[in-house]
Amino acid sequence: MTKSREPFMLDGGTVRLRPWRLRDAEQLRAACDDPVTAHFMAQMPTPYTMEHARWWITEGSPESWQTGGASWAVVDPATDEVLGGAGLSHLQQDRRQAELGYWVAPWARRRGVATAATRAITDWAFGTLGMIRMELFTVPDNAASQRVALAAGFTREGVRRGASTRRDGSHGDYVAFVRLASDPAGPVPPGLPDFPGGELTDGRVRLRRIAAADAEDYFALAQLPEVARSNVGGPTTLDGVRERCACAEADWLAGNRATCVVLDAESGAFAGEIGLYYHERFLQQAILGYALRPEFRGRGFATGAARLLSDWAMERAGVVRVVAGTFPYNEASRRVLERAGFELEGTLKARLPAQDGTRVDDIQYVRIAEKFR
Repeated sequence: MTKSREPFMLDGGTVRLRPWRLRDAEQLRAACDDPVTAHFMAQMPTPYTMEHARWWITEGSPESWQTGGASWAVVDPATDEVLGGAGLSHLQQDRRQAELGYWVAPWARRRGVATAATRAITDWAFGTLGMIRMELFTVPDNAASQRVALAAGFTREGVRRGASTRRDGSHGDYVAFVRLASDPAGPVPPGLPDFPGGELTDGRVRLRRIAAADAEDYFALAQLPEVARSNVGGPTTLDGVRERCACAEADWLAGNRATCVVLDAESGAFAGEIGLYYHERFLQQAILGYALRPEFRGRGFATGAARLLSDWAMERAGVVRVVAGTFPYNEASRRVLERAGFELEGTLKARLPAQDGTRVDDIQYVRIAEKFR
């Protein structure tokens, strides 16, 4: 049985972790009544009242210490302002592992608060408690938390299906991150690097990571008959598109997929979408796919987007081969690829599923990193 411990403070450098105090109640209430905090912390009451805050400070947090865990207010070392909360739970002494969690107040986000707190707790757990494995879980659409995990030295381990409970009582997935005591110090790089400055552009088109606000445009594009006809494995409902957009950054951080919107550089209008699917990392081979709204076709947008994304993949993401498949009837797409520097490699017979249940050939083009040509 895990022994209780007395509350204490931890020095996190840019932050301090200390026990909660009653004078923190108003800041705790304001932070936890924030919609973003409530969205990602399904077990937290909403609306979050002063009564809830006082209960946590006088009962909830002390119980964490009494059951062998820990619960801290994360504060500014200079002003003692509450910046967030963090804790340790689910200790398994026989396995020498534990789980940590955190949240950040809206006024303290993007300041490295969660990363500093996570590092402090992890170092304490390894050094004082003798833990050898620390776990951290986030929901798939919480990319900010996943960036914290990577920055704090945690490696993405996989997905725990159905392990989280949503506010409506249904179950969703958790993305699991783990750091071992034997892991090297320092951050873990994301699976795919960010675009320099957040986007790619050639002056005519701009590419940026797709976001939740793009779901309506993305879905409307996918419903066009000529786009739907060539859609292999993509979402077919608005809810499915919303989920893909919401989880796009998580897919990026995992290194699985870079899904982007194609924008008119001059007007900023949504012109289409393009994606790079990196499922063959061992072979350093990725698949490229794209679609444009009709009014932007024949104007070099697809060519520019294909060239920009494949250049980035080869120059910054370690990809050697970028492959793009086309249906036999899609001559226009083959012309796009040829102008973007791709060359015909061959035909894979009956590789692609058609909407009527039959199979069609995949005419494949490839672009190879220059140093391997």
